[in-house]
Amino acid sequence: MIFDTHAHYDDKQFDEDRDELLNSMAAMGVNTIVNVGASFKGCRRALELAEKYPFMYAAVGIHPDEAGFLNEDTFAELKGWCRGDKVVAVGEIGLDYYWDTEPRDLQKKWFVRQLELAREMGLPVNIHSRDAAEDTFRIIKEHAEGIPGIIHCFSGSRELASEYVKLGFYIGVGGVVTFKNGKKLKQVVKEISLSNIVLETDCPYLAPEPYRGKRNHSGYIKYIAQEVAGLKGITYEEVIEETEKNARAVYGLKS
Repeated sequence: MIFDTHAHYDDKQFDEDRDELLNSMAAMGVNTIVNVGASFKGCRRALELAEKYPFMYAAVGIHPDEAGFLNEDTFAELKGWCRGDKVVAVGEIGLDYYWDTEPRDLQKKWFVRQLELAREMGLPVNIHSRDAAEDTFRIIKEHAEGIPGIIHCFSGSRELASEYVKLGFYIGVGGVVTFKNGKKLKQVVKEISLSNIVLETDCPYLAPEPYRGKRNHSGYIKYIAQEVAGLKGITYEEVIEETEKNARAVYGLKS
């Protein structure tokens, strides 16, 4: 069954049909979804959705674009959320130098603090890195030793992917792998072991072909899995089975 390791069903794009869509997931072969927080509001909604739907879990964390909202009080609230029964990760956390919404030093500070939080709470991490590959990797090497996790929406080189795998991280593969201009990610998928890959949508964003540019949802993971299967010369069923096993391993969920 399909495991979507990174979704944002708290997004307003789902306001009109969220319940209807989520109630149709089983019919689309989707049995587990991790809804990933990015802002304080998003984390609260992720927790609510995880409580409402048995097949959903929550990751709670503050995206680098929202780092300015963190202080000792809000960080304490975030720590409290990490104790939730259906919270499976701290995320998404990291660095974003593309938008540069928050000062880079501030992004780094709260990235490190949230890595330390994950260690303290015994949780894996879900990492966001955009145009910040060097600093992200350095901070992870220095502060995340022994912490499992996923490099979400991986966009780096095959060499960098291999280095993350050596550190015990999984590579998050989403809709970009189906794009004609997704050659770098296709090469990464070809070269690293399937045992180090998890599937994700990042919905409502990054819908795969043939739905590129439209609202994404977890049912479209089948197109990602088909592309991965083709790139690796294996069956679709093998991809779904192995990536579900990987996702359960990193998030600490039993079959």
